[in-house]
Amino acid sequence: MERRKFLQNAGIAGILAAGVAPAVHAQGAPTIRWRLASSFPKALDTIFGAADVFSKTVSEATGGKFTISIHAGGELMPPFGVVDGVQQGTVECAHTAPYYFFGKDDTFAIDCAIPFGLNSRQMTAWMYEGNGLKLLREFYKNYNIVNFPMGNTGAQMGGWYRKEIKTLADIKGLKMRIGGFGGKVLSAIGGVPQNIPGGEIYQALEKGTIDATEWVGPYDDEKLGFVKVAKHYYYPGWWEGGPQLSLYVNQKAYDSLPADYKAILAAAASHAHVDMQAKYDAKNPAALKRLVSSGAKLHQFDKTILMAAHDAAMALYSDLSAKNPAWKKVYEDYAAFRDEQHLWFRFAEAGFDNFMQSGRFASKAKAAPKKK
Repeated sequence: MERRKFLQNAGIAGILAAGVAPAVHAQGAPTIRWRLASSFPKALDTIFGAADVFSKTVSEATGGKFTISIHAGGELMPPFGVVDGVQQGTVECAHTAPYYFFGKDDTFAIDCAIPFGLNSRQMTAWMYEGNGLKLLREFYKNYNIVNFPMGNTGAQMGGWYRKEIKTLADIKGLKMRIGGFGGKVLSAIGGVPQNIPGGEIYQALEKGTIDATEWVGPYDDEKLGFVKVAKHYYYPGWWEGGPQLSLYVNQKAYDSLPADYKAILAAAASHAHVDMQAKYDAKNPAALKRLVSSGAKLHQFDKTILMAAHDAAMALYSDLSAKNPAWKKVYEDYAAFRDEQHLWFRFAEAGFDNFMQSGRFASKAKAAPKKK
């Protein structure tokens, strides 16, 4: 009965467990204890929680033989120190946003999100059915890391601002906490990017150290309390159309695992990958309503700002392709996949979404007579 309940709840990992768990127990599999360093605070139950979902699935699928303890950002190492920790073997694995580490190599950012890039479904398609995972695995060998997609927030909001951002001129000199490659493009259009861990953003905004910040979207932003110190809430987050989180595993630690544990690890990461976005999609609508009730003022970025940022991003990518062979190899494949996805999505997904979000469907549903 307990095993059947697990299969119902664990998705892909549960299905895998049905095939390998009996062998694990029968063959006297080794007991393994790992530590995972997260880049996120525990208070953010959606983004931090993906690591908990992953760890629980691994443990259940192995009958408790393979356990992974989860440590919030700062417990074992700084939130932005996890790549070094995994590379050096200080911890066996980490859960993070790869674009935090573009300072090591710009190619890291492609594994998460770059401005005007893939949305979440397109990113998952590129990773699993395109060449994404293959190309990034080759890249991460230089860091003794084996990577797995493990979460996506979906398209993000464009951040919180103390003052309205009406024109491109309002970006000039704006000090904004912004993660990853968005900062490079913000700088190109006149802003001043700041890279600050999630647990430290509110204080910086409250004290005026920064003028604006972005994080994820309504559910997390509400938890972090940004509406208390900045009322103007913009969309869309053009720098994060589908930011993917990653599980980083030390190469030596991964190689030491039995084949069935490797399979369970991959399936558990995939399950956590799906679970994270499901949580965000379910929780964001109500959180957005609460934020507006608390005084948040929603604004859409002016198209001139989006066009300027887009042009700056494309110029940046061209420049990086000329300078960085690793970037060029991965980005060229990514960009070609993005173009094909846009060709398809504008006919099917976008066409359907535009109609459904026009208000016509909602009004018709409300007007339909109730059945007696």
